[in-house]
Amino acid sequence: MTLVVFDLDHTLLSGDSDVLWCEFLLARGLLDRATFGERNSQVEQGYRDGSVTVQAFSEFYLSTLAGRSRGEWRSLRDAFMSECIVPRIPASARALVQSHREAGELLVMSTATNRYLSELTAIELGFEHLIATEPEEADGVFTGRSRSVLNMREGKLLRMREWLAAMKLPSEMLSEATFYSDSINDLPLLQAIGRPVAVDPDAKLFAHAQAKGWAVLRLAR
Repeated sequence: MTLVVFDLDHTLLSGDSDVLWCEFLLARGLLDRATFGERNSQVEQGYRDGSVTVQAFSEFYLSTLAGRSRGEWRSLRDAFMSECIVPRIPASARALVQSHREAGELLVMSTATNRYLSELTAIELGFEHLIATEPEEADGVFTGRSRSVLNMREGKLLRMREWLAAMKLPSEMLSEATFYSDSINDLPLLQAIGRPVAVDPDAKLFAHAQAKGWAVLRLAR
């Protein structure tokens, strides 16, 4: 069985889940636009160009969940999914995932976005396996912090190896695997994979892919 790993944001999704979530909450007056809106854009750009640490990035977005339980967020999350996420999943991305599914390969979505926001997207795209940043909860309420290793940068490779071990699959599968990603932030996992594919890559990843002779895929969006 061949392993195929997909990044989510700016790869299968035309946009960033965390950024879209913030914009969704801002539009409903649940976040203060004057203080939060500009910071949202700065953090997104900083993460994409590598100037924002993974911890700062993660805690900034996880803070939007803090103080409420899963149940208290459910109706808003459902609306966010239908209004903001589903329309941004292009048919070309769905077709790419389906082509690998029909080939009988083992599919995994691996995303820096926290599990609470990304799990519905994984279901929408038919993924059984999701590796994501894990939001911390205390007494059933989100704390705004993460638990376990962040699924970002070097953490994506570590979490991938942990997932293989938990599934009792050999780590050698990585040497035959495919990984689709748009971001230079995913370089540690891209370098460990047998077949890295840069999907609509950012400038740094595009340059690296060209230098290494990696495949570059442009999706119709």
